[in-house]
Formats: sequence, structure tokens, C-alpha cells
Amino acid sequence: MLPSQPLLHTAVFALTVLQALASNTFIAAVYEHAVILPKAAIKPVSPDDALALMNSNMDILEGAIKEAAQQGAHIIVTPEDGIYGWRFTRETIYPYLEDIPDPAVNWIPCIDPTRFAPAPVQERLSCMARNNSIYVVANTGDKKPCNSSDPSCPKDGRYQYNTDVVYDPEGKLVARYHKYNLFKGETQFNYPKEPEAITFETPFGKFGIFTCFDILFHEPAVVLVSELQVDTVLFPTAWMNVLPFLTAVEFHSAWAIGMGVNLLSANTHNINFAMTGSGLFTPEGPVAYHYDSETDEGRLLVAELSAQPRLSPNYPPAINWSLYATSIKKFPEEDTFLGAVRKDIFTFSELRHKAGNYTVCQRDLCCHLIYQMSNKSKDEVYVLGAFNGLHGSFIKYYWQICTLLKCKSTDPETCGHPVETAQTKFETFSLSGTFGTNYVFPEVLYSGVQLAPGEFEVLSDGRLKSKHGTSKPLITATLFGRLYEKDLPHPLRMSPSRN
Repeated sequence: MLPSQPLLHTAVFALTVLQALASNTFIAAVYEHAVILPKAAIKPVSPDDALALMNSNMDILEGAIKEAAQQGAHIIVTPEDGIYGWRFTRETIYPYLEDIPDPAVNWIPCIDPTRFAPAPVQERLSCMARNNSIYVVANTGDKKPCNSSDPSCPKDGRYQYNTDVVYDPEGKLVARYHKYNLFKGETQFNYPKEPEAITFETPFGKFGIFTCFDILFHEPAVVLVSELQVDTVLFPTAWMNVLPFLTAVEFHSAWAIGMGVNLLSANTHNINFAMTGSGLFTPEGPVAYHYDSETDEGRLLVAELSAQPRLSPNYPPAINWSLYATSIKKFPEEDTFLGAVRKDIFTFSELRHKAGNYTVCQRDLCCHLIYQMSNKSKDEVYVLGAFNGLHGSFIKYYWQICTLLKCKSTDPETCGHPVETAQTKFETFSLSGTFGTNYVFPEVLYSGVQLAPGEFEVLSDGRLKSKHGTSKPLITATLFGRLYEKDLPHPLRMSPSRN
């Protein structure tokens, strides 16, 4: 006699849990998805047309989820905007939204789809998780009605949120997160009134979740790690790469190292918008990553990670980011000049020799560099740079940056312009700074926008050092610091809005 389908599913789920419990590791997956975008529209499409587009994207996501499960993955993260894209106004996104309940309702949409209002997207995501016995992380849109009794209620009588959802291997909704830090242009969505620090427990550690632009701010990103002590962060994103410091793989890997957690980063893939770069990042560096600015194809990444990285024998020691830099005398400051990285004014000093020691200061931040190049090309110029101030034209947040950086040409005015390729390798480099924060993210980026796993280390005194020389030409080595306490108040959160 064959077991019934529910009993069979329960047995499979129990086996998955036991396998995870028996190990200090788990298998994670992220999928970089080439999203099928809606046509630009002035008026909302019909609910049927909206669902047809979302199903087209979910068909692709379901294939990736099945493949990840077949490779033994316990959890998979899919990208921000991965179900419907991003060409929307507040009105035109409405047919794509569903009312997503609080996970406290204890709901498996796959087996009880009519319990609440119609929710075909939630039902399908739940079934993808249940049918493949895998945690599924997706990004979609939530709508919540409101009325005039709420002074912040928008004029159209509803809140609309950029929302992450997580379904467990039984298909149950276990997490819902409303994006707190909306990127410019996300006018189709509302800001939540308060930041949500969303966590959930699994057999393979404690998880937290946030979305894209959130990673650059204190709430909820730092709160999840420093206060709530999550082991792994789930990170759906639609990240547009910005050289030299904010390409997806570069900064997300650095954030995982700086914060001491796993980061499962799933980006959308659209080379016309410079969107690519996903990875499985750990406190010790990237385990797997993908960057492809040439093709239009998605990519699945699967790898084994430590379930509780803080307990790993290889877990990096605590770092005093300014210890070394404040303990030494300044090196000579030679021929400094100002240059713009986008709109941020850096203080630069050109590295005129094959080897040397340099210091560059801006306000109370001094950056120290000791280096030796393998070859000094006449066609390439490198600088040591410092930036200590507010970044951003609308939302203003405080950066402290020390960087060893390749200029776009031999013209000093191009220092800070985007560069993707280089020819110069370094035998050694050691970069440090007198940072006023504990939140510093170490970046090393090679020619072709490639990472350098295993080729650099951060010492407990705050030095970013190469281990054995660079195996590829260097674009930048950077210490990217964030002084969250100096951020200016958010211009759209200073008073209730009725947008």
C-alpha cells in the first residue's frame, strides 16, 4: 500500500530537517533572474494580464527552484522585482499586488488558497516550496487598505509595499518583510512607518531578511546582525552596478565580511540597466558568485555554507578598524589634489613610484598605504584616496572611505571615473585608516569586475593586506566605512505623507 500524498510529503520534510540537523552546514542557492518586464503603460493592465506576466516569470523561477532542490539546496533566494519587473507608477502596479497576511496566521497557501482574498502568486510560491521541499524566498508587492482615521493613509486608500516573502519546505508563510529604505524612483511603493526586523529560525540557523538599498543603512540591516544575531541574511536585490565601490558582488561580499555573517544575494539580470552580480557570501569571503555584463541569461548558484558561522574555527577575529592607523606616524602627504567620485569630492595622491608609503587625509580621516607594484606601467595611474563626508543628493548618508584606486586614464581628472579593466598587479599592499566607526567593509576588485577570494586578509588592527600579491590586475582595494549616526534625517520620513 502506497502512503498518501500528505504523509509522503511530511516524511520528506522530516528527512530534510534531520539531514540539516545532522550537519553544521547547509546548502544554499541564489538565482540571478533575467526578468521579463511589462510593457510601459500609462493605465493599469487587467488583473488577468498582470497575472500572465507574473506567471511567465514564475515559470522561470520554478525551473530554477526545481534545479536547486535537485542539487540538494535547503533554501533558495530569488531577486527583488523578479516576478513583475519595475516599470510602474503607483497606479499601474496595483493589479500586480496581493494582500499578504502576517505569518502569524499560520497559513499554507498551497493547500488552503481560498482562506483569504484571492492570492494566486502566494499560492504558486507556496506550492513551489512545498513541491520541492525547500525554503523559497521571493519578492513581490503587498497592499493594505486604510482610511481617513489614519492620518498617513494615502489618498487612494491603501498602502503599497515592496515585500519579501519566505515559505518553508511545507509551503507555509514564515516571513514577510516590507522594504524600509526605498531607492529613488520607487514611487509606486510606500515607506513603512517603522523598520521591521524580521527573523525566523530554521534547522540550519537563524535567518534575517532585507532588500537591496536597505544594505547601506543601519535599520534594519545592522540591527538584524548586531542586535538580533542572525547567522544568515537573505537579500533579494535589483542592484545597478556603480564603480568603483558599489558593484553588487564587490560591496555585498565586503558587507558579509565586515558584518561577520552569511549573505545570500540574488540580483536581477538586465545588462541595459547594469544589473548583474549575485553570490553566496560568507565572513571569510565569497563561496560562489556570478557577474556577467555580456549576456542576457540568468544563473543559478548553489554552494555549501556554515550554518552558524560565528561558531566556525575559521571565523575572523574582532577588528579594531583604527588601531593600526592611529598608532603610527603619518607617511608623507605628497602633491594631494581633489577629485570627484561621482559627486563625492575625494582627496587623492598619485602613486608615482613602483613602491612606497603614502598618507592622505580628509578632515579627521587619514588613510595609510604601503605598497609595491609588480610592474609600473606608464599608461596607468593609481591613487590613494580619502573621503569623509555625506554622500547622496537626496538621501544623505555618511561615508568614510580609504581607497587604492586605478584612474581611468593618465589624466588626474579621471581618477574616480568608472574603470573595469587594468594591467597593473601588486606584489603587496596594506591599507588602513583612522576610522570613526566599527562598520567598515573591505573590498578588493580585480580587472573585469572579479573578486579576489583568499587573496587578501583583514588583520585585527584594521589593516587590509594582500596575502601573496594579486593574481590579477587591480581596479581597487577599498575600506568602505559607514557612520550611521551622522546620517541626516530621511527627507520622506520627517513628517507623515499622503502620497
